Amino acid sequence: MNQYLLMTNMHMVSSQYWNQIHGFIAEEAKQDEEGLQTMRTLGANMAYLLKAGEAAENAGITKPEYEDVTFTNFIR
Repeated sequence: MNQYLLMTNMHMVSSQYWNQIHGFIAEEAKQDEEGLQTMRTLGANMAYLLKAGEAAENAGITKPEYEDVTFTNFIR
């Protein structure tokens, strides 16, 4: 497998906003209700994607096979 395929063609798990919590110390971060909700949504979406991948595999749906990456420098 081409080494560059390890970082491309990936599933991206999203959430409802930027995946971050704000706070200078842990007690402050625990007060960031929006950030905590974003993290919970991210976790739920990650779990769903993992379960969907497992269900697809169990149903016989195979992952796509990718071609080797062709690099060009666009200079002719």
